[in-house]
Amino acid sequence: MRLLKVATCNLNQWAMDFDCNLKNIKESIVRAKDAGAVIRLGPELEITGYGCEDHFLELDTVNHAWECLKELLVGDWTDGILCSFGMPVIKGSERYNCQIICMNRKIIMIRPKMWLANDGNYRELRWFTAWKQRDQLVDFQLPNEIAETLSQESAPFGYGYIQFLDTAVAAEVCEELFTPIPPHAELALNGVEVFMNANGSHHQLRKLDIRLRALIGATHTRGGLYMYSNHQGCDGGRLYYDGCASVAINGDLVAQGSQFSLKDVEVVIAQIDLDAVASLRGSISSFQEQASCKTRVPFVEARYSLCQSFNLKTCLSSPLKIKYHSPEEEIAFGPGCWLWDYLRRSGASGFLLPLSGGADSSSVAAIVGCMCQLVVKEIANGDEQVKADAIRIGQYKDGQYPTDSKEFAKRIFYTVFMGSENSSEATKSRAKVLADEIGSWHLDVPIDGVVCALLSLFQTVTGKRPKYKVDGGSNVENLGLQNIQARIRMVLAFMFASLLPWVHNKPGFYLVLGSSNVDEALRGYFTKYDSSAADINPIGSISKQDLRAFLRWAAMHLSYASLADIEAAPPTAELEPIRSNYSQLDEVDMGMTYQELSVYGRMRKIFRCGPVSMFKNLCYRWGTKLTPREVAEKVKHFFKYYSINRHKMTVLTPSYHAESYSPEDNRFDLRQFLYNARWPFQFRKIDDLVRELDGDRVRLGDSSDQDKLVDISHGAGGMGVVAAGSGNPNVGL
Repeated sequence: MRLLKVATCNLNQWAMDFDCNLKNIKESIVRAKDAGAVIRLGPELEITGYGCEDHFLELDTVNHAWECLKELLVGDWTDGILCSFGMPVIKGSERYNCQIICMNRKIIMIRPKMWLANDGNYRELRWFTAWKQRDQLVDFQLPNEIAETLSQESAPFGYGYIQFLDTAVAAEVCEELFTPIPPHAELALNGVEVFMNANGSHHQLRKLDIRLRALIGATHTRGGLYMYSNHQGCDGGRLYYDGCASVAINGDLVAQGSQFSLKDVEVVIAQIDLDAVASLRGSISSFQEQASCKTRVPFVEARYSLCQSFNLKTCLSSPLKIKYHSPEEEIAFGPGCWLWDYLRRSGASGFLLPLSGGADSSSVAAIVGCMCQLVVKEIANGDEQVKADAIRIGQYKDGQYPTDSKEFAKRIFYTVFMGSENSSEATKSRAKVLADEIGSWHLDVPIDGVVCALLSLFQTVTGKRPKYKVDGGSNVENLGLQNIQARIRMVLAFMFASLLPWVHNKPGFYLVLGSSNVDEALRGYFTKYDSSAADINPIGSISKQDLRAFLRWAAMHLSYASLADIEAAPPTAELEPIRSNYSQLDEVDMGMTYQELSVYGRMRKIFRCGPVSMFKNLCYRWGTKLTPREVAEKVKHFFKYYSINRHKMTVLTPSYHAESYSPEDNRFDLRQFLYNARWPFQFRKIDDLVRELDGDRVRLGDSSDQDKLVDISHGAGGMGVVAAGSGNPNVGL
């Protein structure tokens, strides 16, 4: 037997905070050594932090990374353990994203990334060059200070593997695992048994299965030990890196770390018999045949042994059942952990949330409540860093610390119901009950006086006073009156966030939380610079449908029972007067349902559909319930208001990234914000198609035959009941 013990990590790094990052790296090495591991794998770009973005273009960033690496190599950190560290390296005129593989205070090899992540949230080609030489390792001259300190002038640089006395080890960096022809396929044929994959993978709802299937599949048909590391936490931006450091062997997962956690360092240990890898490969005829005619991959010799022989004092890691969180749990724990990192690193004293009693703001409140529960639980489990942060933020004295989530929430969380004459008693009551369940410091702030003062000023200047539509006003007046209320709430929220700590003799400031969801952003169904304009937004990339499911889950699992009533209430902005024959409803205002919006969003972003291709796809999807003409009207209605409101994405509050069809303009969904909202060419093409389809139906002679033509449809999923264009679709312009 060749027994090998390995350690892979989840590290909560912070972009450009080298002290924080180095401290976490050292702690992970200590834990790996204490467990008896001989390989320690850290996440991608762990020394600098993954999210440095344009800081990678600064020479200081690269130089500081070398300084940190020197500190790791001059001490005893790498004695007796193979360590892979992620950092940027400049070779000649190019900058590379590299894994520095070290052992016994020497750099054994520098492995540059060959396939860079450059879609979705990733822009690696902006900062790095992909390594393209696959046939040889080249000599890299180490920086003078490093060379003198280590008494090592150069190190092998490029694509290859390390041949130890008893096994072969290679690095594969993040995106390379997901490419059509991943490096591990070729490396396995060259005899590599241990693969180290350093990652910088962010959370996205329902994404973990894709990642785990890829790393398990890497060893299923070709054998091998696959180590996966990742960042975990908010490293300074919109992304939450969701950990889940794992180890797989021969297609079985044998170790899995947490996906969501408040810990700064988590080390996952596995002990493997590498003879199992050799045995599997020797039993697969096709593997043997392909290995016999393989392309040779260059390698570096390391005259060390990593494995131990047969020993009954050690236990082998057994296959595990993969742990997946439900989407509702992901919404609770992902944004909750992200908020904690943001709070403790921003210098703020807490959060302030405009709590309307509706589904969106109540979801945010529940996530903050979940965060408080996680903090108290982690303190009870003995995490000293979480305890220290909580004591500092909550201003505890005399050795006290949080032991109750409601008491902790009272110290760090303000909720404010800013009601007007258009607000109902039901939403006011729901907000108060939920605040009591969570434990927040709750305020009831009437805004009618401020609204009247502004309208009086407007009347003094212009001689006119606008009216709501239900009182005989025009659409322009109606919209203006709604926007005044919405924008006043934004101003008041920031005022209270800055001054309430002073009122209560607390230091610092409070972060204002936003609560618009991804579907409203896509449609533009919110007022620019209203209470959705905040410091950060934990639900800005989550759909209304997912939020409603989360509310039902949280009512039971977070013990906030009032959320069940909030979820059951019809969504309404409550910006217009309530009358016996009229009550404002979101879906009527938008002219589409939230379910339809989710469908439009996925087709526009995930399936890259323009107006014409979306129309064609929806004719199949909704064809059993709607005629082509009705589908066309819905598609046109969506694209009209999407394009009219796209400019709002340029000022969208920084939001936790969770959904693959997010319209966030900063990085993820890069499009213009000035459109010809009539889409003349595209809509004309749709009209031509409708006429052709109508002619086909006439020739068939029976409209029921249309159902036969679309029998291959996916059903009427997402098909709504709201007539396009009904109500007031312009709210929030």
